[in-house]
Amino acid sequence: MSEIEITFNDGTKKLYPKYTTYYEMSKQFNAPHHILGVMVNNKIVSLSDRAEKSQKIRFLDITSTTGNRIYTAGIKMTFEYAVKKVFPNIKVEFSYSLPKGIIAALKYDKYLTNDDITLIRKSMATIVSNDMPIEKLIVKNADGVSYYEELGNHVKTENVRNIVDPTIDLYRLDDLINYYYCEMPHSTGVIDKYEIRYLGKNLVAINYPSYHDNGNIPEYVNYKGVIDSYERGKEWLQTMKVPYIKDVNNEICKGKIQNFIKSCELNFNIEINDTAKYISNHSNIKCVMIAGPSTSGKTTVTKRIGNYFEIYGLDPIVISIDDYFHDNDYKPKDDNGEYDFECLQAIDLEYLASDVVKLFNGEEITLPQFNFAAGRKELSSKKLKLKENSIILFEGLHAINDELLPIIPNSMKYKIYVSPYIPLCLDQHNYISCGDLRLIRRVIRDFRTRGFSPEGVIAHNKKVKAGENKYIIPFINQADKIINTSLAYEVGALKVYVEPLLFSVPSDSEYYNEARRLLSFMKQFFTISSEFIPKDSILREFIGGDND
Repeated sequence: MSEIEITFNDGTKKLYPKYTTYYEMSKQFNAPHHILGVMVNNKIVSLSDRAEKSQKIRFLDITSTTGNRIYTAGIKMTFEYAVKKVFPNIKVEFSYSLPKGIIAALKYDKYLTNDDITLIRKSMATIVSNDMPIEKLIVKNADGVSYYEELGNHVKTENVRNIVDPTIDLYRLDDLINYYYCEMPHSTGVIDKYEIRYLGKNLVAINYPSYHDNGNIPEYVNYKGVIDSYERGKEWLQTMKVPYIKDVNNEICKGKIQNFIKSCELNFNIEINDTAKYISNHSNIKCVMIAGPSTSGKTTVTKRIGNYFEIYGLDPIVISIDDYFHDNDYKPKDDNGEYDFECLQAIDLEYLASDVVKLFNGEEITLPQFNFAAGRKELSSKKLKLKENSIILFEGLHAINDELLPIIPNSMKYKIYVSPYIPLCLDQHNYISCGDLRLIRRVIRDFRTRGFSPEGVIAHNKKVKAGENKYIIPFINQADKIINTSLAYEVGALKVYVEPLLFSVPSDSEYYNEARRLLSFMKQFFTISSEFIPKDSILREFIGGDND
């Protein structure tokens, strides 16, 4: 049999017989962590596939974004199978993700006990220890529809029916067959780093390393505010009878999507109004601190709360923390020698504190405006002076970090964290990632307003997420209020704008696979015309067309 030359991640080369599987190659590759997948020509392929020609490949482990996504899919299937082995009547649903983990809802007619959860932990440990194979099944779309019809799973039946591809990828672990919109690990043996924590009322948090944890399980943090936000959103969608994407698609098909859009927008505005009303009823609050990750909608939330404050007799004054960036000559740099806009030290804290002191002393200030092109602060034409009924809204990445403005007592602050925690699910086992939603928003916005290519935005995303992990996530639990800035209909609306941009990423780009993954994710979403989106919608912050 003829031989082929394989070039690995580290540049080493090795000869193999033609048609050797990537899994066989992976066993001979010296990797610090379990190998979860393989990238060939910027495309993810199955480890069970066979190499037919000489090529360069890249093995993926838990420390890569794609490898971590594969690990997540593997955990979901292994956990579902573990529950099935000890409690056959319990249905597992994966509702949403948390920082460094996911939430599983165990659907049963009574609440489980801690002893029940211990049985599930033991079951999962046994499955991992047995290193059971996970087999990829490529089936005809029609066969997939028939399979889920026989199971009585109408949600997945509709989803598969709406996929236009002739085939779909299913995965089998013993007698469990499911799909996860992602390549899966070769076997359960690699899923050996996780913690299962019972939150009560049949909710389980599964904690595991993110791609930047170097394979170490992070300490569990109870993000109760985030969980509550998701749960409120899910309850509202259940009330609206639109818990899954297939239900949104049905609203489109029935010509009722405009009514659903109005309901989503109204629900969002009610939460903003309730927040503003609460703050206005507490005279001790003089500063509203509004923080959130990139493309979370901080700007719109700040404007909208300010509008409601006026209704309640307050004089809102908005200060954007980004305008207080240090000039580039004084700004810290990251490990790559690039300006670090993410860290707290990038802010001219003394300048900001000085202006705040002047305001509270009754003096007038002239706001700075950061010129990103020139890399320096410039004085704007906007002057501020507090009135008796004034309330200051600070908007920016570090707003809820007390180190930003320690001169302001916490008793005078109300901290708001905003993020698009979309509660809409694709089906019972696949949710919409908050990170994916924000990346789609960013691709559209940065192309429209800054001329950035989709490749550039995707390339920068890893750095953005690393900054969030260091400077935002640790402070989420300090927030007095979490505002969900997602709209359940938005992926269908964003699809119109982002698809052409993602299709423009060439196949020889290292970001081709990520672009195609997002395109594949959006296949099940029917498009929604922007003409139905209100001019003041938070989506206008990204797609354009007004937004107040």
